Amino acid sequence: MFSNSISVQSENFSIGELSEQVRANDASNGAIVTFTGIVRELSSGPGLEAMYLEHYPGMTEKSLEQIAEQARQRWQLGNIVIVHRIGRLDLNENIVFIGVGSAHRVDAFAAAQFIMDYLKRDAPFWKKEITVEGEHWVEAKQSDLNAAGDWD
Repeated sequence: MFSNSISVQSENFSIGELSEQVRANDASNGAIVTFTGIVRELSSGPGLEAMYLEHYPGMTEKSLEQIAEQARQRWQLGNIVIVHRIGRLDLNENIVFIGVGSAHRVDAFAAAQFIMDYLKRDAPFWKKEITVEGEHWVEAKQSDLNAAGDWD
């Protein structure tokens, strides 16, 4: 039986350990695709020092579970692992991990991108940028909204 493992946490994560979790007890995988999002410098504007992420406990995890199940409805998948961090995150820290197992690479790649696109649009997270000039909450980018809409 394949599983979804969903976690919203303040602690950092080990990419290697999470990748192993995607592989666990599943000899049907021909492909494991992972994505790790990292806090990066801003491409424009004042220098980013950190990000602060908030979520709606319970609702966020449920939303991520629903996204994983939507991916399962589209592709034949093995284990799915989604970890998203909250709290203060400094430059170069991990933010999010998406791991998907499947018998075929095309399904694994598509499902990982689908999950990330839907997460950016549908999961209740709020992001504040902490820059050298102050702090401000960040609105959703139109490109992220469009990316999820492209799957419809």
